[in-house]
Amino acid sequence: MTAAGDLVTLLPSASVEVSSRGHELEALRDNFASGCDVTITFLPGDNVRSNVETAAALRRAGYNPVPHIAAREMASRESLDDFLIRLRGEADVARVLLIAGDVASARGPFKASHDVAASGLLQERGITSLSVAGHPEGHPFLDDEGTFKVLQAWQDFSRASGIHIDILTQFCFESAPILNWLGALEGHGIGLPVIVGLAGPATPATLTKFALRCGIGNSMRALRNQIGRFGRLLIDTGPDDVMRGLEAAPKQATAAIAGFHLFPFGGLRKAANWLRAYPLEAVRESRTTPGAYPNP
Repeated sequence: MTAAGDLVTLLPSASVEVSSRGHELEALRDNFASGCDVTITFLPGDNVRSNVETAAALRRAGYNPVPHIAAREMASRESLDDFLIRLRGEADVARVLLIAGDVASARGPFKASHDVAASGLLQERGITSLSVAGHPEGHPFLDDEGTFKVLQAWQDFSRASGIHIDILTQFCFESAPILNWLGALEGHGIGLPVIVGLAGPATPATLTKFALRCGIGNSMRALRNQIGRFGRLLIDTGPDDVMRGLEAAPKQATAAIAGFHLFPFGGLRKAANWLRAYPLEAVRESRTTPGAYPNP
């Protein structure tokens, strides 16, 4: 938890995402210091073996692997248990990101991420920290009240199990949906820490492709405005406007933010360059622009 004016200080410790196929490890080593959290995707068609191998390679390179566990991809309780055992034994994994998965039908008994939690295997296999998904612009299959009930259930699970839980959000292209959602969390009595997802620098065309794939809705207008501002689709756009909006918000509005996660749609090098450059730019602007980034 941090004050609005201090949000920029969380950027150097931001987590980043890589594919389970392991082909991005060299780019990761070239651009990100060891010690940071690195989430590992689990997309349809991926397999447990490649995910474990990537997690182990990340650990050997000095990173903290945070594998996705896609509930609907687990064919049985035994396969989930084997996955967790291997992650713990081969990569010393203690934190995972639990998602339902991008397939319509479950391959086994786990239809939702809560089914995995209810199995008891996370505690049994030594998982001490868990990230769950947050959707500031709405969930594709649940109404708003449904999503908050789910998060309330995660809060209850954290208290009962002793597992630390945070909410890692889907990216947006403007700060307003994030701020409104944070306010709704507080209104529903949900006090879980929030890791805000940011779309790393990429061309608007690339960002649009991923936004449509991930179901981003309302803040697409902000991306369209940026396309209009730059006049062409070849200029990379980063999450600067999102960060400025969060920094300018009242302190209480962003109190739940505990960190940031970068989706490197334009590549790891661009993502790392932005993480290094933005804090310096923010400091310069705060010194030269009256009233910039107020911290009431």
